[in-house]
Amino acid sequence: MTPVKNALDILTERGFVEQVTDREALRERLSKPMTCYIGFDPTADSLHVGSLVPIMALVHMQRSGHRPIVLVGGGTGMVGDPSGRTEMRQMLMKEQIEHNVQALKIQLSRFLDFAEGKALLLNNADWLMELRYIDFLRDIGRHFSVNRMLAAESYRARLETGLNFIEFNYMLLQAYDFYHLAKTYGCFLQMGGNDQWGNIVAGIDLIRKKLHQEAFGITFPLLTTATGAKMGKTAAGAVWLSAQRTSPYDFYQYWINVDDRDVVRFLKLYTLLPVEEIDAVSQLEGEQLNAAKSVLAYEVTCLVHGRQAAEDARRAALRVFGGRRLPENLLPSSTVSRDADSDEGSVPTVHVERSRMETGVPAFELFADAGLCESRSAARRLIQQGGAYVNGRRLERFDALISLDWFKDGAVLLRAGKKKVRRVSVAP
Repeated sequence: MTPVKNALDILTERGFVEQVTDREALRERLSKPMTCYIGFDPTADSLHVGSLVPIMALVHMQRSGHRPIVLVGGGTGMVGDPSGRTEMRQMLMKEQIEHNVQALKIQLSRFLDFAEGKALLLNNADWLMELRYIDFLRDIGRHFSVNRMLAAESYRARLETGLNFIEFNYMLLQAYDFYHLAKTYGCFLQMGGNDQWGNIVAGIDLIRKKLHQEAFGITFPLLTTATGAKMGKTAAGAVWLSAQRTSPYDFYQYWINVDDRDVVRFLKLYTLLPVEEIDAVSQLEGEQLNAAKSVLAYEVTCLVHGRQAAEDARRAALRVFGGRRLPENLLPSSTVSRDADSDEGSVPTVHVERSRMETGVPAFELFADAGLCESRSAARRLIQQGGAYVNGRRLERFDALISLDWFKDGAVLLRAGKKKVRRVSVAP
């Protein structure tokens, strides 16, 4: 009989685990329900693709019968984490942080079931903002060695460019968070990016000294794509989880255009499809691997934006780029439609005044105004280099006039390179 997989086994085989404290002891603890947590900084009103690894780790923990705590850093966000930074983070106003915290609460609730205490969503401002400084130094600060703190990678890297005192306190505050969650909610496992290792170990030490109990930590690899690019970064900027910041169509396109070498790894990290089905993808190439990318794009978009948005994006992509019916035996657990019909409705649409289109708009202006290029000069270069298309036809002249004569079914389709597409229609 196949043994039941432990949550640590699941995270390990799917590529989530970089480092773990006392693996065997943790694996034993995870044989029974356990409370774990991950912290998220409220530096914006949306998370981005780089946050999906910790989010999916919490999803797997909950599916394995454990209780996740999502900790939004309303308090630590007032300080700023120096980990992984070469310069100080921009300090946000309290009102902006509170706005971001509320937005992140809504966003994170899409992934986890918070009903009946199955998961908790907390804000560390609730306890950190009430701390009395002298009491905190006497009760918590005395347990920290400055020499050990300076040896931590997160601080050592900043010493060359300058580490100010408010950032120096960050490790104490994150350790206190872990201690508070352990004491108040019985949470003895913290997870986070590998740059958080020093902060997590500091919290484990504090719990051992204050509560005389064993706590644990897991860190995730700091992901880059096969090309070395930072995960979730494109030439146009970050790929956000918010539909207002990154449309479901553009989000879908990000995943369908990943490097061939990343497909299996990303299917394991960013979908809930069975590992056995994903392993079979490693044998595919060419059109079959492209089909697997379609499933990857659909599944991740479905998790982030819902099934309808994922299906709309898939159909819109078929309308623009074409496609074939997906094989029934390819990742069969996916709920993606296997047909090859299409729909243009979900391609991001830009509206232009009718009077302007009647006289005609120079192609480079329209590409820039539609958001396909950063500037009109960049649009000129794109067209001159042969990377601009209108209704699937390559543009030859940057000043070609795009008018209503170019419209089909009430719109004209602009494409920059292979990935970026906009539909231009007349303003209602």
